[in-house]
Amino acid sequence: MRFWPRRKPGALAPGLETKASATSLIAFHLDGQPRWTPRDYAALAREGFERNAIAYRSVRMISEAAASVAWLAYDGARELDQHPLLALLARPNGRQSGPELFQAWYGHLLVAGNAWAEAVVLEGEVREIYTLRPDRMKVVPGRDGWPEGYEYTADGRSVRFSVDGDPVVPIVHMALFHPTDDHYGLSPIEAAATAIDIHNAASAWNKALLDNSARPSGALVYAGTSSSSQLSDDQFARLKSELEDAYQGARNAGRPMLLEGGLDWKAMAMSPREMDFIELKHVAAREIALAFGVPPMLLGIPGDNTFSNYQEANRTFWRQTVLPLVAKTAKSFSEWLGPAYGPELRLWYDADRIEALSAERSALWSRLAGADFLTEDEKRAAVGYGPKFATAPVSPVGAGD
Repeated sequence: MRFWPRRKPGALAPGLETKASATSLIAFHLDGQPRWTPRDYAALAREGFERNAIAYRSVRMISEAAASVAWLAYDGARELDQHPLLALLARPNGRQSGPELFQAWYGHLLVAGNAWAEAVVLEGEVREIYTLRPDRMKVVPGRDGWPEGYEYTADGRSVRFSVDGDPVVPIVHMALFHPTDDHYGLSPIEAAATAIDIHNAASAWNKALLDNSARPSGALVYAGTSSSSQLSDDQFARLKSELEDAYQGARNAGRPMLLEGGLDWKAMAMSPREMDFIELKHVAAREIALAFGVPPMLLGIPGDNTFSNYQEANRTFWRQTVLPLVAKTAKSFSEWLGPAYGPELRLWYDADRIEALSAERSALWSRLAGADFLTEDEKRAAVGYGPKFATAPVSPVGAGD
């Protein structure tokens, strides 16, 4: 990762004033080489999300699960039962509920690698929050290489937001790690673009094969006779018409072909068995699920025996995929919106309300119940509760990790 050095005001780093963030990759392909999906947001959203069932389901599973997590607010170590920020996150604007806004937030993050949100501040108070489409947002780098603003463009008009705000910066930007870009994140769809292309091409090939009587492509070869080495124009037209009317299309699938007059069928493509068609799709599907961090078992993809049962796969999905995104969002929103409510305010998620982790909580409570060397208050602190006779609960152990 490149670190931009801070310089004195007015000191211009050579070249930095014209630095442009890398947002696309242009590749030239020669004939006969594979043509992969172009790496831009519209193409990734169209081919990766809208037309691929595995990527679509992965994005929905992660975004809906993450958006369902309840928020907690802490003032230092003290948990707050009620707070204006919690009310704002529950109803961020007049058109969306909290889960709807965060589903869009996580969906943009997974499809584009970037998520953006805008805070509407009136009289020093945050009134509403909106998510913004990543393809309409642009980072405006400053002279030192760090963003000095963000630009939103729609319908030919642009609005620029400054990174300065009192008390809240109007825009928050969260990006997934990208090793070669200073400002924009790397989408899982982009990392899995090759597997998505293979999966989509296999589905399209299978559809075309079914439309063509479920037969591989081939050719009718005319061996010729002693009097003629080729078909006449009338014979050729008649043969072509019979093939189109009697043997092509799903309704004619499996219909036997009658060959006469020295005609012979020669296959010119590999059969589905030779291509190992089903396994090809399953391998591509597993690669797509791997890029998103969704266990293939949860997507119904066969051939994956990593987990002994569905519950174990679901717990891994929550622990390794969903909660890290929620934790990253909690820290980002705490730094973004916290200054409007006090320097000690921070957000975190409520893991106790996640049904998929109930088995872990039961196991923890059983272990603590048998730990005779701990006092009752120490056991309560280990599961996030305050002392028995305290009036306010404390922050859970590891809440800031």
